Amino acid sequence: MRVTVAAMAGSLLGATLLGGAALAQGADCSSIQKTLTERKDIVGKVNAASQGKKAKITAAAACTLFTKLQANGTEGLKWISANKDWCSIPDSFVEGFKADHGRVSTLKTKVCQAAVQQAAMEKKARAMAAQQQQGGGGLLGGPGLTGSFRVPQGAL
Repeated sequence: MRVTVAAMAGSLLGATLLGGAALAQGADCSSIQKTLTERKDIVGKVNAASQGKKAKITAAAACTLFTKLQANGTEGLKWISANKDWCSIPDSFVEGFKADHGRVSTLKTKVCQAAVQQAAMEKKARAMAAQQQQGGGGLLGGPGLTGSFRVPQGAL
């Protein structure tokens, strides 16, 4: 997933830079810059979280980032659709932005599903740990294996 996130983020950054040049033609057309700047910042956070060998990001935190990125893309697409002709936005930029938004939506779904699964597994592990502390953590409700099993004495 790390390669996919980095590749997607790189293509988003390229689209952002291209879009900045294409959209800065008029006073009304420059209003997309705020959305594109926010997008660039979110992509930077995604890249920072996925870089290096010791990347530490929880699935929940990644879900939050991708949710923000998807909302940003939805806002950007809405603005682009409304102002494409007036601001002379190239078709290639529009198609690239739509494709990136689709990839973000797909990744967001996968990352958020992983976050839900991770939370469920953590909840189950906490419940099992609590049950073991109470002495009922073994098979069929028994005490379970505790590591203190005694070997029978005498002739075998």
